[in-house]
Amino acid sequence: MILCRVTGAIVSTQKSEALRSHKILIVRPVDLEGSPAGRDMLALDTVDAGTGDTVLVFQGAGAAEQILGRADVPSGTIIVAVVDGMDIPP
Repeated sequence: MILCRVTGAIVSTQKSEALRSHKILIVRPVDLEGSPAGRDMLALDTVDAGTGDTVLVFQGAGAAEQILGRADVPSGTIIVAVVDGMDIPP
């Protein structure tokens, strides 16, 4: 799992049939303080996240296929949760 912040959305005029019911968002990995910690990537949104949200992203071979229960998903990066808050002990 990767902690990320949603920085934008992708708009497309044509989309794979497997992706039609989901948004594709631009996410940037962040550290526990919210500072950028990596490069932007595209992720399939399954939790109705929006720009500025902190999210948990699962990345790996077959991640989206396994979560969505479909074998025809052309993405390996998927948003699985919106983070409402974090409590990090000192």
